[in-house]
Amino acid sequence: MSQRSCLSVILAAGEGTRMKSALPKVLHAIAGLPMVAHVVKAAEAAGATGLALVIGHGAEEMRKAAQKFAPKAETFVQEKRLGTAHAVLAAREAISKGYDDILVMFGDTPLIDAEALATARQKLAEGAAVAVIGFRPPDPTGYGRLIEKGGRLVAIREEKDCSEEEKTIGFCNAGMMAVAGKYALELLDQVGNRNAKGEFYLTDIVEIAGEKGLEVVATEAGLESALGINNRAELAEAEAIWQARRRREAMLAGVTLIAPETVYFSHDTEIGADTIVEPNVWFGPGVKIASGAKIHAFSHIEGATIASNCDVGPFARLRPGADLRQKAKVGNFCEVKQATIEEGAKVNHLTYIGDARVGAAANIGAGTITCNYDGYSKFFTDIGEGAFVGSNSSLVAPVTIGKGGYIASGSVITESVPDDALAFGRARQKTLPGKGKELRERFASAAAARKKAAE
Repeated sequence: MSQRSCLSVILAAGEGTRMKSALPKVLHAIAGLPMVAHVVKAAEAAGATGLALVIGHGAEEMRKAAQKFAPKAETFVQEKRLGTAHAVLAAREAISKGYDDILVMFGDTPLIDAEALATARQKLAEGAAVAVIGFRPPDPTGYGRLIEKGGRLVAIREEKDCSEEEKTIGFCNAGMMAVAGKYALELLDQVGNRNAKGEFYLTDIVEIAGEKGLEVVATEAGLESALGINNRAELAEAEAIWQARRRREAMLAGVTLIAPETVYFSHDTEIGADTIVEPNVWFGPGVKIASGAKIHAFSHIEGATIASNCDVGPFARLRPGADLRQKAKVGNFCEVKQATIEEGAKVNHLTYIGDARVGAAANIGAGTITCNYDGYSKFFTDIGEGAFVGSNSSLVAPVTIGKGGYIASGSVITESVPDDALAFGRARQKTLPGKGKELRERFASAAAARKKAAE
């Protein structure tokens, strides 16, 4: 089967009115990735060599999004919504290119298992003309039943048309199917619309193929693979399922999650063995963590690279471009953006480091900030190896702190500091004996006068 060509036709034209959103339904995200992109990934994992997205509502928005998650996909617009077979035929141009297998999928089933798709394709390789993917829900009420005889699928019966005996069937239609490319257009073109809604139903090709003497079979997928998303509640359910899968994968790969149910991964999170993740940590897109790191509670991380044996948090925020080298430390209530924290450097408390380099073994004191933005442009701060920046310092970029440089606490540094130099950037302290008491008395008298005047 590996040599068979395959086109995946993904139906993504639904308006998704129950989502109550201006965003096309299939662009709503699970684990930071549009649900239709999850479907694309499953199709590719099942061996799809071509992709056809059938779009409708928000077509231009869909095209722009597809450039990111499926740049090689062809897009076809279903101008009128006249049923699933009509939607598939919107991609006639792609189907007619002579693929061995055609996978018909739905953009709102983000948890579809690639293995289920591959199994359906295998049935085509063995001679079937159509392989319908079914599943067994706990309660089949409302689903179309798969009617089998002698190991072959003879019909897909909607519940309203089922006999009492057929209603007892627990094997239901998941909607997805594989069709042999050489029969696909012939079968689709014979689908009629003589039904209550006047629509062209993809499921009709089962009986059409059977009448032609072609082999039609059903394969079985897990319940989660068939989960379609129609509203925000179902979107949350799918997110929970995806996260549970990913947490289990991480733990089986050697990652310690102290409270797994509170950790949220993104679709592309990479995390090495022997990493420990404490409760309530959120990983956004683009995070790569090497082995042996420790991510403390309530940290928020996206677009960041964390080397082995780093220590992050608690309550740390790593934004895109944060690059922590081996044994670096970013502590509580610190934010790092577009900055490199080199080996063994420490950014421990209440600090902002943006557009900067913190050299190896440097120490950044509490309350330090790199002043990298003047309202119009960003500027770079370079802090050398072994430098010490005292607490509550402001480093006004562009500025360089040399290797081994020492910045006195409370300084505002506007000029570069040479290697091993000590820099003060603060006003000289002046102490006036007794003036504190005098000031308090003056303030108290003024407050009393204001209160009396108000009465």
